[in-house]
Amino acid sequence: AVVSTQSGHYGRGNPKDLERLDVDVDVKTKLDYVFKAISLTRHQLDGKVPLLGFSGAPWTLMAYMIEGGGSKTQSKAKNWLYTMPEESHQLLKILTRVISDYLIEQVAAGAQMLQVFESTAEYLGPELFDEFCVVYLQEIAHNVKEGIRLRGLEEVPMIVFAKGAYHSLSKLSYCGYEVVGLDWTVDPKIARDFVHITVQGNLDPCSLYASDEDLVAMTTEMVRQFGTRNYIANLGHGIYPDMDPAKVKVFIDTVHKVSSEMMKKGDPFDQLYT
Repeated sequence: AVVSTQSGHYGRGNPKDLERLDVDVDVKTKLDYVFKAISLTRHQLDGKVPLLGFSGAPWTLMAYMIEGGGSKTQSKAKNWLYTMPEESHQLLKILTRVISDYLIEQVAAGAQMLQVFESTAEYLGPELFDEFCVVYLQEIAHNVKEGIRLRGLEEVPMIVFAKGAYHSLSKLSYCGYEVVGLDWTVDPKIARDFVHITVQGNLDPCSLYASDEDLVAMTTEMVRQFGTRNYIANLGHGIYPDMDPAKVKVFIDTVHKVSSEMMKKGDPFDQLYT
């Protein structure tokens, strides 16, 4: 399949390779094992917690395909944007269509919420982000919602997370998603000023290396800055393999404690964002 949820090592830097792509891929057939796993997981969870589905976004997957893996500069992929914009859009359109189908099938399999990760957005300035990301993020949100409606599936909220795209927070909030995910570099007050929908985030994942006392303090400050309305507390990116799961419990317990206290008090700061 063209799309993989894992960090692939494609290394297709030649635009002629676009002709070799399976653009009419049947996602349901190719990734049947993924959807079976989602259905099984949903059944095993038995309603205890919601099940989130996800996919990488078009530019992020394009970057992996061209770079052949991770990159500190994304220079090969960005070369395409500057020197081959037509071919770049061609590839992004292919990815957008497949990602949309993939997300719809996840909902059909039991996913109750979806997140689209534009993890390499930080490598693009505002102009490139507008041209090569925003339109495709909008299209995915539209395609998925329409596809869910046409298949008679239950509507699910969608999150867009564009790491490093602090310059486009307002635009992201108008892309058709219910939630904008924030990385740890975004000031909560600025996010509240520019995002008119629910926000998610954004504690630095590396804060989980800190002592319990410091982690509690940082988590408490994060929740107080965001308030409890239209807010999903989370880290500002993923958890690293060497992190202690016990720290995650400290983080979650602190979020529950602080937010409950704020709601009981009717904190005036919380009312600023209702």
